[in-house]
Amino acid sequence: MELAVLIINKEEFLETLLEAYIEIGISGSTIIDSIGMGHILASDVPIFAGLRFMFAGSRPYNKTIISVIKEDKIELVKEAVENTLGPLSENGNGILFFIPIREVVGLKSEIK
Repeated sequence: MELAVLIINKEEFLETLLEAYIEIGISGSTIIDSIGMGHILASDVPIFAGLRFMFAGSRPYNKTIISVIKEDKIELVKEAVENTLGPLSENGNGILFFIPIREVVGLKSEIK
């Protein structure tokens, strides 16, 4: 099993992305409101206030979507994400990474 972690800036794609997840068999995810470190530094830490110019036009808040998936779903998740958000190699479309999970307790049996 893997923990898929996706951070998106464009909240307007959240519903479409979740629909794509359901289509590939991922029926459970947790969505967390999040904010990038650069925005905190630029707005709340005076010494870094000069960083504000780097974030002009960008959105201050993100959505972080975490999902426990089977390893064979990794490529399907990548494809669903890029079909929805655009190529992740382009700045601002999102960040996706996977972390191996050794053990999970409390999930539906279909994921295990």
